[in-house]
Amino acid sequence: MSGSTLVWVLLAFAAYMCFMLVIGALFMKKTKSSEDFFLGGRGLNGWVAALSAQASDMSGWLLMGLPGAVYAFGTGQAWIAVGLFLGTVFNWICISGRLRRYTIVADNSLTLPAFFENRFKDERKILLGVSSVVIVIFFLVYTASALAAGGKLFNTVFGFDYRMSLTLGAVVILAYTFMGGFMAVCTTDFVQGMLMLVALMIVPILAYFLIPGGLTDALVSSGVDSASYMSLFQSGGEPYSAIDIISQLAWGLGYCGMPHILTRFMAVKDQKELNKSKKIAIIWVAISLFFGVAIGVIGRAYLLPTILGSDGAGSTETVFIAMITKVFTEDIRLPFIGGLFLCGILAAIMSTADSQLLVASSSVAEDIYKQIFNPDVDQKKVLRISRITVIVVAVLAYLIALDPNSSIMGLVSNAWAGLGSAFGPIVLMSLFWKRTNFYGAVTGIISGGLTVIVWDYLPLVGGETLGTVTGLYSLLVGFILSVIVIVVVSLCTKEPSQEILDEFELVASGKDIQE
Repeated sequence: MSGSTLVWVLLAFAAYMCFMLVIGALFMKKTKSSEDFFLGGRGLNGWVAALSAQASDMSGWLLMGLPGAVYAFGTGQAWIAVGLFLGTVFNWICISGRLRRYTIVADNSLTLPAFFENRFKDERKILLGVSSVVIVIFFLVYTASALAAGGKLFNTVFGFDYRMSLTLGAVVILAYTFMGGFMAVCTTDFVQGMLMLVALMIVPILAYFLIPGGLTDALVSSGVDSASYMSLFQSGGEPYSAIDIISQLAWGLGYCGMPHILTRFMAVKDQKELNKSKKIAIIWVAISLFFGVAIGVIGRAYLLPTILGSDGAGSTETVFIAMITKVFTEDIRLPFIGGLFLCGILAAIMSTADSQLLVASSSVAEDIYKQIFNPDVDQKKVLRISRITVIVVAVLAYLIALDPNSSIMGLVSNAWAGLGSAFGPIVLMSLFWKRTNFYGAVTGIISGGLTVIVWDYLPLVGGETLGTVTGLYSLLVGFILSVIVIVVVSLCTKEPSQEILDEFELVASGKDIQE
């Protein structure tokens, strides 16, 4: 990249980051209480709720992890995208409305742990403490994945040292999340969601028409068999097993238990806006996942003679960065526009990291400090502790992400499985099965989270983990086990009180409930 081109790209990045900081500063003045900081006073409109939820969901994984996997192994990796699309549709259609109503009925719960506590009338605050600890543990890993993606972006584009790049991205994300809280995060996520969508659509289309000789010939020249590479049932030239496909589809289960997505449902203004959000979100995610896969395939052909992942050519996870750079600095000389599209990758990273920081801080400040240790604390002190927690969580995630060889896909996979297994089953059961009780909820959360830790981290079979030996994604195992535990324990212990059953019936009636 020439000196003048680099200047234009730097200007685009600087303008984008300044814009995000301005949004944070504007909302800082409007953030007066912990409810404002965590849920924006339940005032989200349909567009902001939809794009904020999906942008915070997809992260750098959509523009780096997924295209990188497809680039390396072929379209067989698209089963993850299929699973995520199905999970998104289920989440918006089946969970969003009922969860929003239930959190209002359950003492206007501001966070997912608070919802569990109020849903099951847990005066001992055991559910609150257990679920908050799970959130902090797995969100540290999740936030680290986003920060690592930011470090790789700046390192690849500008040649900055990875650690310096990591620091730069972390500081900007931390600044606007610290200042503006939930509304700043949601507004920036809305802007970032639109930018991501435009970048995802335009870049691969332009690159496709710039491939000399056509896509099929270029794929062959890149060293792959085009038929197996384009097959949904092949991966890296090898047949895909049923276990592989099931494991990738199982990613969709994670949506039921993602606190940073579920809080968007809780914050929507009313049922009318929520219905609008459903349509917008489903269309956005369908387009984004399709083009995320397309980037991997088209990038394999377009970037020739460079083949990422070989001869020191860079990680396959940087395929989209390389495509944008080549399109807008070599073939079409519009470096400022290219810089803005590179900001689309930064947008994906920032929109997830900010949401994760906010959810983790809410678990510590609202759920652990206020609800368990100091119930009489005033709102201003909770707000101050929330902002301090944002800094602490960001620093810890930064330390985890310091390894430049950390895999974005691997970090996201582990965190997604942990949160999905711990919370997905209990969210579903608490919303749709009235016999679910406190004991089932506690054991369900613990069993789901522990299963992922055991499955992915403990070398129990010949020095290897159960995940490596079986090939099964830990989310699928943890989710199923947690559901079984919830059902069995709930049926073997005391039935919920009449008050809990009455609240369940009120929510199940489908009426729009306001505060």
